[in-house]
Amino acid sequence: MTINKNSDDGKLTVSISGRLDTATAPELEAELKDSLEGVTSLVLDLSELEYISSAGLRVLLGAQKTMNRQGEMKVTGANETVMEVFEVTGFSDILTIE
Repeated sequence: MTINKNSDDGKLTVSISGRLDTATAPELEAELKDSLEGVTSLVLDLSELEYISSAGLRVLLGAQKTMNRQGEMKVTGANETVMEVFEVTGFSDILTIE
């Protein structure tokens, strides 16, 4: 998994590529934890994400809870496979997906 971050005046865009699973979820969780202070808008760009597991979903849920307190969070670029996981798990009702 590769994580790229771009921060601009309270807006943080995090692009994730590869697989977000049990092995890589802790890395993303740590990156987000270190990066969300002072952020009012978080965009997770999943256009290069191939796969997401329940561990990855847990990290997204944690980020959503944090952003509910301090701003907004959007998920963009989710492919058909990732969208299917979001729909089956009910995350499509929890997350703002564009």
